[in-house]
Amino acid sequence: MAGAAAEQRRLATVVESWLGRPVLIVGDAMLDEWRFADSERLCREAPAPVLTLRRRISAAGGAANTAVNVAALGGRAVLVAPVGADVAGDELHDCLDRAGVWDRTVNQPGRPTPVKRRMLAGNQILLREDSGDPDDALDPDAVTRLLTALDCATEELRAAANGAAPTLVVCDYGLGALSAPIRAWLVEQRERYATVALDAHDLADWHGLAPTVVTPSFAEATRLLARAAGATRPPAGTELHLEHPDVDPADGPSELTVGAAPGGAHADGGTTEAGADEAHTGSGPDLSRSGRPGPLGEPTPGEGRVALTGDGLSVTGTGVTVNTEAGAGIDRAVLAESRLAELRAHTGADVVAVTLDTEGAVVGGADGEPRRSHSTPVPASHAVGAGDAYLAAMTLALAADAPLPTAAQLAQLAATITVSDTGTCVCRREDLLTALDLPPETTGHPVLVGTDELDAIVAEYRDAGRSVVFTNGCFDVLHRGHVRYLEQARALGDLLIVAVNSDGSVRRLKGPDRPVNPVEDRGALLAALSCVDHVVVFEEDSPTALIEAVRPDVYVKGGDYPPELVPEAPLVRRLGGQVRTLGYVPDRSTSAIIERIRAHSQDREPDPSLSTRPS
Repeated sequence: MAGAAAEQRRLATVVESWLGRPVLIVGDAMLDEWRFADSERLCREAPAPVLTLRRRISAAGGAANTAVNVAALGGRAVLVAPVGADVAGDELHDCLDRAGVWDRTVNQPGRPTPVKRRMLAGNQILLREDSGDPDDALDPDAVTRLLTALDCATEELRAAANGAAPTLVVCDYGLGALSAPIRAWLVEQRERYATVALDAHDLADWHGLAPTVVTPSFAEATRLLARAAGATRPPAGTELHLEHPDVDPADGPSELTVGAAPGGAHADGGTTEAGADEAHTGSGPDLSRSGRPGPLGEPTPGEGRVALTGDGLSVTGTGVTVNTEAGAGIDRAVLAESRLAELRAHTGADVVAVTLDTEGAVVGGADGEPRRSHSTPVPASHAVGAGDAYLAAMTLALAADAPLPTAAQLAQLAATITVSDTGTCVCRREDLLTALDLPPETTGHPVLVGTDELDAIVAEYRDAGRSVVFTNGCFDVLHRGHVRYLEQARALGDLLIVAVNSDGSVRRLKGPDRPVNPVEDRGALLAALSCVDHVVVFEEDSPTALIEAVRPDVYVKGGDYPPELVPEAPLVRRLGGQVRTLGYVPDRSTSAIIERIRAHSQDREPDPSLSTRPS
């Protein structure tokens, strides 16, 4: 028991160590839309259910969901991706804002945002509608703007990390965001990034990137091996084929169907008539992409079929092979373990993590020792985006210099704990620590503090290498705009300190009829927000004295004006900090709420029963 507790503490230490880690995510961003409906009858026109829509939710998908997971796990996530100038793009921007992702996406007029719409009834997915054309390539101007965004985001993250090289995550799902010029730029700029993670449907497109880690699915891994293999034919004998689609789905598990090879051998040892002749003659159709012959009975070109036959897990021109008689009981995990060294060689990666859907993953590094992790089988509707959580946790752990077994364990845990319900999976740092039976680390200080306590609190965080975010305001009537603003501010660092104007200060700034709520109430409400670490009250009209005491790494103000117009900006920069301005939620302000309340009160007729009777 003591050993288990020590292991949990060790894993939790890694989770804490990646707080604020700068990560740039680039790739195919999409919007996941979930429509929940009821169905109680079939329609008269066809044997199809009649659906009554009850609820609709939207979530970030693809590269955007990887960025959301990085931010939720405590990293500092910046997303660069093309996004359409459409309604789906607006919703995706909102999803990124809510998650605290630094949105550096590039609008692409005329090129729609990819959307995956799922219709569910009784928590079962009935259909999925995909929009967005994967063949709609970026035009030269879009490529130029995307490269500019990549360069600027890289420098922005480097500045936020005091000159340290950021981490890069590449999410290439074949939807057109990562064209050849962008791939070439990333390969050329590889040295600007300390850790590079690659998740790509076609790993062959990324030759030369030399990633730290790649996370192919089993189908993606076998397809890469098939392309890299020679023309060696599998030995004649019993063959078992695993068939998967020519193109992997853009999300979710890779689908593989087990069956006998068409025109070849059956799993029970028998051969079809056509396959028997070919097995004896050694001839076969010319089906490989390079023009070399492939396994017997292949019905389509390319790597649409992976053959498992063979002695000693040999690789043929179009597939990986294992003899079904000699290798009874061989499964995907064993097969993946046997090919880890070749996958590392073909990808140039330090670490290869072959994901096996609900069967977990197989991970290998330079030491040649495979690591096996396991997952719990769940309905497919629960696992959408679980791979994004796996990728985010694996990347953050490796970027924090965690040992490979630790990184693999945390990645699998992050993916596993997200699949408890229908929807796009997101793993939060708090959930990961809870799964380790450890609550999120606290400083031991109360949320509401005095100015004399701030020095000790800030010193503790600075000693631990954490960054401090500071903001101030009246926060008279707490509303949605305030909450969103504070959530975004918290995502910019490790500790958020909110300075609140005293009642006297508010009266001097806003007039004699303000504040509506006394500072005790305003401070208590702010302290109840999970994104706020500490609240302090100040009497002055300006927070200058507190800024000098705290010396924040990031000073945040609300508004749609540039940081140069913030009065406190010169002081913050002189102290070595950054200034950020965050836009308000439209039509959400304390003044507007007060005016609505007053207008409502004036419209109501007085109740005669409440009038004062003359004495």
